[in-house]
Amino acid sequence: MGKKLYVGNLSYDVTSSELETLLAAHGTVLSAQVISDRDTGRSKGFGFVEMDSAAEADAAIEALNGTQSGDRALTVNEAKPREPRSGGGGRDRY
Repeated sequence: MGKKLYVGNLSYDVTSSELETLLAAHGTVLSAQVISDRDTGRSKGFGFVEMDSAAEADAAIEALNGTQSGDRALTVNEAKPREPRSGGGGRDRY
């Protein structure tokens, strides 16, 4: 089964296809997505990559975490499940 990775501290001009290419050297990439701001469309500087196997994902983490991409040191680790967020209007109702 595949494993999802978080890739942080990306340059703001990195595209999803460039992110896929970066990790493809370490295994089969099932999907790669750079996260963009909903309003501006500008990259938020991080993304998620799903690798084909846990072994390939671990190899990518080992090879890329802390390495330089452009002028930035990448953060590559296993993605954590999204925390449940409460909805709300920011106002307490009694």
